[in-house]
Amino acid sequence: MRIEDIQPAEGSRKGRKRVGRGVGSGHGKTSCKGHKGQKARSGGPKGAGFEGGQMPLQRRVPKRGFTNNFGVEYAIVNLDVIEKLRAEGTITPELLYGRGIIKDMKSGLKVLGNGALQGPVTVKAMIFSASAAAKIEAAGGKAEVL
Repeated sequence: MRIEDIQPAEGSRKGRKRVGRGVGSGHGKTSCKGHKGQKARSGGPKGAGFEGGQMPLQRRVPKRGFTNNFGVEYAIVNLDVIEKLRAEGTITPELLYGRGIIKDMKSGLKVLGNGALQGPVTVKAMIFSASAAAKIEAAGGKAEVL
């Protein structure tokens, strides 16, 4: 949406402001721009970030880092969370997402080994850390890669 696209609500009788159409209109002479100055001239005020000719902040601050287009980012969950849901049976990414434990699935689910399991559970995920897979197997469960 742009400023020139804004209009009154449907059914409104409000007309658009016609400026510069004579002194009797109430919007004549200076056309609602006041007297002189940069803001009264054509071209209007300078844009956001303009600092009077001084080098703007966004150009003074150095650029750092980069975004890896091929990087894979996983939604992570630890074994202590899975222990709380052990009664559910099979733990899937859809179950965790439905419960609100995972807010964004990203490229899939990764299970990390923080915490302990008290009993067997089947966990389905894209990837497991070595310690998580070992703890799941030691508890008598299964770590299934999707």
